[in-house]
Parts: sequence; C-alpha cells; structure tokens
Amino acid sequence: MLDVFYPIVPNAAWAKRIVPLGVRSLQLRVKDAGPDQVRAEIAETMAICAVHGCRLVVNDYWRDAIALGATDIHLGQEDLAEADLGLIRDAGIKLGISTHTPEELDIALAARPDYIALGPIYETKLKAMRYAPQGLERIGEWKARISCPLIAIGGLSVERAPAVLAAGADILSVVTDFLANSDPERRVREWLRLAEAARKS
Repeated sequence: MLDVFYPIVPNAAWAKRIVPLGVRSLQLRVKDAGPDQVRAEIAETMAICAVHGCRLVVNDYWRDAIALGATDIHLGQEDLAEADLGLIRDAGIKLGISTHTPEELDIALAARPDYIALGPIYETKLKAMRYAPQGLERIGEWKARISCPLIAIGGLSVERAPAVLAAGADILSVVTDFLANSDPERRVREWLRLAEAARKS
C-alpha cells in the first residue's frame, strides 16, 4: 500500500529534492510537456525512487509507464475512459483512480482499482475544480463502499491531516502544502513525522 504521506510532484527535479528526505511513496504528475520530455521525466523519477526505496505512481501516462516498467499508475476519469485496462493489468501494474461523485465512484469500482482517490476534501487553489469541497463526511461514505485504500486529496495540510485520518482516509495526497511552502523540505519533514506517528497509532 502507499504510505500515509503521498506527495505529488510535477517533475523529476522535485522528486530529487524530497525523496531523499524519506518519502516512501510519490506521484509524478507531468503537465504541458512533449512526449520525449514526459518519458524522460518518468525515467529519471523512477531512477531516483529506486535508489531510495520510494514507490512511484505515474499519473495519466499509462503507455509510457508500461514501456518503462513502472509499478503503479493513477488515472483521472477522462483518462480511465480511454485507457486499456487489460494492458495495464497484464503488465502487473497497480491502478489508482480519481473520483469526485458517486457516479464516478461506480465507474472506478467497475475497473477494480487498487486504490481510490476522493477530492477535493477542502477548497484547493492548485487548479480550477468543477467540484465543490467534499468535506470530511464524504470520506466515511466512500469508505463504506470500497474495500481498497482511500486517498484523500485537495487542500490538505499538516494541520488538517489528523481530522482527515480520523474521518477514515488511509492515505493523504499532498501538493500545494509543500510545493508552495517557503521551505518545502522542512514542510515535507513535518509530513513525514506525521506519517510516522500515524503508522504507529
């Protein structure tokens, strides 16, 4: 399973900054890049993660992930509709899927994912969202319907994390809270301490 603290980075350079701090699982979400750059970013991030024993999840680019030998893929709903799930499964790759509504959860469950993400839990400034904040209560609703780990994402912070875990989330996916921090490494260390405490509880 992914670690409690599950950061998302936009490129290999960020992976190189935070993975050596002790990050156990990481998602690479490359945007606005050409095919060659995408593949290069995935390959470099895979190499960084391999050195440090970090589990890497590739966002969206499932064909490249298969070709490069990745172990995990995360798909949004639009990408899920176009993905060849048979090829993904044949490659032995674990699959995570984003959900925002009960209807999307139905679609995700039909794909037999290894983990499901729910978001945004809180308002997020990372990107314009079509969905209102889900809130903590929705976490419990999702947990009642799934048997795989649940990832919470959207507006998470170290300060909000205990309530999100108490609501039933297994994994906390974090983006802006460390990327936009004045001292990202310090913030990542705070998350790692929180994750360690959560594993022991």
